[in-house]
Amino acid sequence: VGNSRNLPRWLLDQRNSWHGVDFPYHSELDIERYYKRYCEALCSVDDSVGTVLKQLEKMGIRDETLVIYMGDNGFMFGEHGLIDKRVAYETSIRVPMLMQCPDLFEGGKVVDQMVANIDIAPTIMEAMGLVKPPHMDGESFIDLARGMDVPWRDYFLYVYYWEKNFPQSPTVFSLRSDRFKYTTYYGLWDTDEFYDIQADPTEQKNMIRDPEMAKEAKAMEKRLYEMMADLGGMDIPMNAPAGGFNNKRLLQRDGDKAADFPGDFVVDEPINRDAN
Repeated sequence: VGNSRNLPRWLLDQRNSWHGVDFPYHSELDIERYYKRYCEALCSVDDSVGTVLKQLEKMGIRDETLVIYMGDNGFMFGEHGLIDKRVAYETSIRVPMLMQCPDLFEGGKVVDQMVANIDIAPTIMEAMGLVKPPHMDGESFIDLARGMDVPWRDYFLYVYYWEKNFPQSPTVFSLRSDRFKYTTYYGLWDTDEFYDIQADPTEQKNMIRDPEMAKEAKAMEKRLYEMMADLGGMDIPMNAPAGGFNNKRLLQRDGDKAADFPGDFVVDEPINRDAN
């Protein structure tokens, strides 16, 4: 009954919003049909990439040309009751990417390490024989593509700042390792999230209150704040609105009611402060 799974309150509220499955883009959008159209668009992109590769072959430079084919973000089609992006769930932060350059590395390899968007520019620079400037974030992952054992990051930091135009999506700070993910939200009376993404890749079981995971969750929380402090990320920006305000709710979907608090936030009676 209620929010017994200890899900974030904002997540349940967002179902009936611009980025939710109950009121997607403030419309009667058929999400299944939307997904099929999305796939059809990707087929068109694939055809265009094929045209480029054929031209490189014709010019005799395909093997020496680094081709990177990637999206700009992940995307949700109903996972967690959401559509679109912005949040820290795997379907939002995992960006599809394929890379090819036979002169640099063999094909058919999958890189298991966490590669980020900040690594793209250093990778291109190395392929061009250039040295990455000291102030540039990220690292080239060409050696990873070659299957080499090289030092690499243990954590991936994800940050999203609240936008007035999309008020249903909170400010998000999330830290991901190969196994765990810890996510906290700024300015909300709500629960944090902690997942074992190896055992639970679709992030269905929030273990933030699991006593057996308390040590790991606390360590990830500590590391998250340390990284934010080191990177100068403790100052939260205030951004001016840009575009329209996508802040409607559908009344027939309980639009005037807020979601229940996480179950472990709710108590049956006042705490006796005189007990001690």
